[in-house]
Amino acid sequence: MTQPDPVIEWLLDSDPAIRWQVMCDLIDAPETDWMAERAKVEAQGWGARLLTCQDEDGQWAGGAFLPAGFDPREWRERGQPWTATNFSLSQLREFGLDPACERARRTVASIGANAHWEEGGQPYWNGEVEECINGRTVADGAYFGIDVSSIVERLTGERLEDGGWNCERCNGSIRSSFAITINVLEGLLEFERATGGTPQSREARRTGEEFLLKRDLFRRLGTGEPADERFLHFLHPNRWHYDILRALDYFRSSALLTGSAPDPRLGEAIAHLRFCRLQDGRWPLDWTLPGRVWFEIDEGVVGQPSRWITLRAMRVLRWWDAHASVNA
Repeated sequence: MTQPDPVIEWLLDSDPAIRWQVMCDLIDAPETDWMAERAKVEAQGWGARLLTCQDEDGQWAGGAFLPAGFDPREWRERGQPWTATNFSLSQLREFGLDPACERARRTVASIGANAHWEEGGQPYWNGEVEECINGRTVADGAYFGIDVSSIVERLTGERLEDGGWNCERCNGSIRSSFAITINVLEGLLEFERATGGTPQSREARRTGEEFLLKRDLFRRLGTGEPADERFLHFLHPNRWHYDILRALDYFRSSALLTGSAPDPRLGEAIAHLRFCRLQDGRWPLDWTLPGRVWFEIDEGVVGQPSRWITLRAMRVLRWWDAHASVNA
């Protein structure tokens, strides 16, 4: 008789937002079982708690990207706030809130009617001007059933020569950013999952992936040195920030959608992921982002095992190792 995996048991002893993904991605539970667990996100745990923080008009904290009444000194002194609509909606998508449930449908409709971007006052589902914000808006919109094709068209036209994206493009930048590129790639992937994509969006996704793969997910192309040491340290929630686990989780999702095998150039990042595993089989939270939040997700203790990071790391390695065994 097979002994229970203590790490799986630890993951299951958690919030519905984590449990349903463990059931689906790690233990191959029947779809009816993990879908029933996923449905609990609306009424229990972190998902329900975040929904209780919602304003009557469908927004969070009275703003699209920034809380109402935001004082720039807060960003300088305490860090970027994460309580407004853009980050709250992305969090619900990560939790797996069922896009077909009544609360989700009502939320995205209310946001469309009432939320406007601080930058130019444009309606929320028309998108903003920065590529990273638009990438997350596409991901959220596509996931929740909104037509975001106009934002996708804009993003595909904003690629830089090296294949990726950078919010500083408007200020003259000609080099793509790891962080901005992963935000856009996740959006284009969700759009492709929902609609099949367009020839332009699929090509943009290919060049964005190639930007990361040429750099082994974390290296400078010219010197081979890490572009940022933080890319090798895992955080959660990522918000708009980048690390190699976020990229690996993206490439797993992309491969599952398209039926492709893992790219061998992911190998160094995979090796680093294995190296970071604790002796008890879990992964720690390496760092967190400062700034206002509604509440802490997971334990939120730097240096201690994190369920979110462990879940994501285990499903990436399960996917990678499954293909390695087939090709052995």
